[in-house]
Amino acid sequence: CAQSHGAQDDKGRKSGNLCDASAHSFYPTKNLGALGDAGAITTNDDELATMILKIRNYGFSKKYVADVAGMNSRLDEIQAAFLSEKLLALDEDNEKRRNIAALYLEGLSNQKVRLPYYDGSKNHVFHLFVVRVNNREKFTSHLVENGVGFNVHYPVPPHKQGALRELNDYSYHISTRIHETVVSLPCHPLLTDADVKTIIEVVNDYA
Repeated sequence: CAQSHGAQDDKGRKSGNLCDASAHSFYPTKNLGALGDAGAITTNDDELATMILKIRNYGFSKKYVADVAGMNSRLDEIQAAFLSEKLLALDEDNEKRRNIAALYLEGLSNQKVRLPYYDGSKNHVFHLFVVRVNNREKFTSHLVENGVGFNVHYPVPPHKQGALRELNDYSYHISTRIHETVVSLPCHPLLTDADVKTIIEVVNDYA
């Protein structure tokens, strides 16, 4: 659930509550981000929760007594306090992200820029607003020249990563094409309507 904090399905069930267990990233840039690296696991299974609590703390069932092989993966209390405060504003922040996305989808009209699909529901929280362009280098240069930030999530497809060397010689044309053309436009609750309007104008002016 690294990029879906607060999203919900058609039945109103929140991301992180749809299966036996869910992993959450609280990296600072996430919709629910800490001050530094952080994460959590959510589960409704008491037995699984007990085991997870052990594994994250050296496998201890009580101090200095290890039942299983574990690790040191505890969430720092300062990060937890910070996240607890930010959690209170998560739904409001996600709604702001959806509103920004709606403004983009309504205002962006450049035929050279392919927009994401969005059905208007709460199943999307727009951690990123990703468009696709054929000449990414030219497009991103245009953004830089006009003071608009961007990022590329992600430039190298999984099958070309060194960690998956056994797949490096395979050709996955769709994946490769996506990774060659994606660009993430600014999408953050602190953006003002004026900011979004400026970004729309810059993107629409790209030729």
